[in-house]
Amino acid sequence: MPASSKGKTLITFDVDGTLIRASGKDANKFHKDAFMHGFREVYGVETHPVGIDVIQHHGSTDQLISAAVMRHHGVEESVIVDRMREHCDAMSTYAVERKETAADGLELLQGVVSLLQKLAARDDVVVCLVTGNLEPIGWAKMERLGVAQYFTPPRFGGFGSDHTDRGELVALAAARAKSHGIDIDPQRRFHFGDTPADVSAAESAGAVAVGLLTGIFSREQLIDASTVDDNLIVFDDLSDTDRVMRAVDLL
Repeated sequence: MPASSKGKTLITFDVDGTLIRASGKDANKFHKDAFMHGFREVYGVETHPVGIDVIQHHGSTDQLISAAVMRHHGVEESVIVDRMREHCDAMSTYAVERKETAADGLELLQGVVSLLQKLAARDDVVVCLVTGNLEPIGWAKMERLGVAQYFTPPRFGGFGSDHTDRGELVALAAARAKSHGIDIDPQRRFHFGDTPADVSAAESAGAVAVGLLTGIFSREQLIDASTVDDNLIVFDDLSDTDRVMRAVDLL
């Protein structure tokens, strides 16, 4: 079935575990270093990557991860809340200043480049990010991994710097498309992610969830997260570009 004439198709992508994965001895080093910089500069807490890894961060957002790590280190809740914006700003500044290292310990997952290229070539599709990453961190990863140009200009989406709730981020991406004068068909919104939180976020915001088994979660866990009948599509990965395009009615 071809895309609707009522508006463009909006496709949003999570980042970590969906488009990319951490690998090697420097796995996700840039992002972890940004966290540690913020903890040190704003909260006066010295920690290390292990301090971040002990927190369940899959499907979370940077603000929630930061709060959990600071609780783990005994920082009072009022201090965490009062200084969170300052912490996000410190992380973002770090990310901008050290953007050249953003791809260290990261790699694109199979099929990502091919799919993004095909989507970017169409004038009836809008592609953006919806991720728990702070916005400068998410875009730095995309830029250094060589795929930022495939996202619809002006590059936008929903980010961990905007809200702690992923459902709000999916909705925000659609709202930002409208603010940029882009007409989106409300019935043609798809969110790709690898966690149950992505599935829930898509459905809570009225989008179709496209679950990927490229992270740590099983097919059953993604299915269990869906509460809307016939709303979930699941792929092992993005390697079969044509199959993915057909699933979102673009082929």
